[in-house]
Amino acid sequence: MTITQLKYILAVAEHRNFTVASEHCFVTQPTLSMQIQKLEDELDIIIFNRAKKPISLTEIGEKIVIQAKTIVEESNRINDIVDQQKGYIGGEFKIAIIPTIMPTLLPMFLKTFNNKYPKVNLQIEELTTEECIKKLIDGHIDAAIAATPLENPKIKEKPLYYEPFIGFVPDYHKLSHKKKLTVNELDSDDILLLKDGHCFKESILNMCSSFSSPNAKSFRLESGSFDTLIKLSKENLGMTLLPYLHSLDLSNEDKHFLREFEAPVPAREVSLLYNKSQLKMQLIEALKTTIDGIVRGAISFNDVKIISPIAQKKTN
Repeated sequence: MTITQLKYILAVAEHRNFTVASEHCFVTQPTLSMQIQKLEDELDIIIFNRAKKPISLTEIGEKIVIQAKTIVEESNRINDIVDQQKGYIGGEFKIAIIPTIMPTLLPMFLKTFNNKYPKVNLQIEELTTEECIKKLIDGHIDAAIAATPLENPKIKEKPLYYEPFIGFVPDYHKLSHKKKLTVNELDSDDILLLKDGHCFKESILNMCSSFSSPNAKSFRLESGSFDTLIKLSKENLGMTLLPYLHSLDLSNEDKHFLREFEAPVPAREVSLLYNKSQLKMQLIEALKTTIDGIVRGAISFNDVKIISPIAQKKTN
């Protein structure tokens, strides 16, 4: 039994196809099949039911896959232990960021991180929160940045900052005369939201749930991007809410429509996520330290109204 054989088993268990699994393992399909067959013969069991399409795991196969994940993770931990002992921060590091955070946060920290840790091969992709969780649990990414709390027992969350909501209220709107908004003035039937699958939408719905009219209609319009919501709002289709950092990139003309909230200001918690069995802790800490520094610097020097976890604790 070898670690390589176990990795092949995990690949087939995930993709339910020998050809696809071999492509992800960068070996030929006959090589992968032969190694799995060799292990099955050694153990005198059948791991995969090859007669079914897609391929399925046998009862004993299900148990072996669970144990194989543990063994492969622990074998990878050896390299992690060595890297930490040497103080080495480098290698491949895969991170996912949700769509409502990536466009504003990534430009803030990417150049600084790359300059500080040139030996890290940072691979970044944009995923929904649900996709982030699945890939973290399956071990396909090392970390993610998303709105929290998620309360998933398999995921650890390290808060990075707290980002306020800000209203985008066009001149025609009933709240346009207000210098500052309050949460109890919001009408969920009048707010343009992102499509299902965006956690930002859920944050808004949770914030408005206590103040919605019992006869409120379903949302008239939902979009996949903040830019579209802004355009629709300017066409008299309703107000919308934005994360604060997104509002910084608006034109001076559009900033005229922004309305901040009175205290206590509603905000979303943005956190760094990783699997509880995560190996690359030195890289996770390096990323968190970099973003922490960017956030504190923005607060200190640029009057960016986001709140670091340290500042949050001081006010509680």
